[in-house]
Amino acid sequence: MSPFVATPVLAELTRVGSDALALPFDMAREQYAKSVRAGLLERSLIASARFEQWLSAWERLSLGAMARRY
Repeated sequence: MSPFVATPVLAELTRVGSDALALPFDMAREQYAKSVRAGLLERSLIASARFEQWLSAWERLSLGAMARRY
């Protein structure tokens, strides 16, 4: 396989691996949203932004280079 063909394949495999590692963080975001919709948590843009900042920091800390960039 030529290096020109392998590069896109490796990039796609890295993306899929990164998405799989990020699944627990996506689940936490979904649970937060469901809790807000159910009225268990305050419906607040500031609280939502703080939660996202906190969770994103944990995602970057735990996944390092494999963390997604937003």
